[in-house]
Amino acid sequence: MKSPAAYILASQRNGTLYIGVTSDLIQRIWQHREGVVEGFTQQYGVKTLVWYEQHETMESAISREKQLKKWNRDWKLRLIEKQNPQWLDLWPEIIGESKNLPSPSDTTPSSPSAFVGDPANSSSPSDLTPSSPNAFIGDPAAQLDSRLRGNDGSEGDAT
Repeated sequence: MKSPAAYILASQRNGTLYIGVTSDLIQRIWQHREGVVEGFTQQYGVKTLVWYEQHETMESAISREKQLKKWNRDWKLRLIEKQNPQWLDLWPEIIGESKNLPSPSDTTPSSPSAFVGDPANSSSPSDLTPSSPNAFIGDPAAQLDSRLRGNDGSEGDAT
């Protein structure tokens, strides 16, 4: 079972950011971390998963990625810090190894009014509400268990 996601990688806290989308978050983040695909993230050492949001469909994940890419840097930093204020690497969480990360209730944005921007503009951070209840970090065992067991049937990333 695939799980479409939009994600943000960083080189370090407040460093270079990369926004991406994938149908297989674990596989794609592994590729970034290992540098197996030439490109921006390999060239600039952008390997730390600092934010992700799961979606019901690939179309909604792609739409979110495009929206985030239009945001200014300050909005992106605020989005990361709302969910992950310490800029922890979320890789251990998505592979089911971490118990020390904040719970979803601790990291869900409290209100969109905390951000500066034009609420009428769909590219502004006023649209922080996830598209589904599982869009923010949740129980990786429940969300990603089939991929952790290696029986998702995929042959590659569709990014």
